[in-house]
Amino acid sequence: MINILYFASLKETTKLESEQVDAAGKTIAELKAILMERHRITLDGAMTAVNEEFTDEGTVLNNGDTVAFIPPVSGG
Repeated sequence: MINILYFASLKETTKLESEQVDAAGKTIAELKAILMERHRITLDGAMTAVNEEFTDEGTVLNNGDTVAFIPPVSGG
């Protein structure tokens, strides 16, 4: 299982702080597609960290990994 953490607007939209998904062996891009369909959210532009290290969409996930999605933040 992969542990998913949501932050900021993603946490508000999904109404979840975290969840677990059976996605070991899948890439970040594949995981994003699963989550976008499941929650009807967009993860385009969201920063992705695996086990507290920023990564790209080609990263392959291992059982027990923690993936954090951090949406872009704007301010003024």
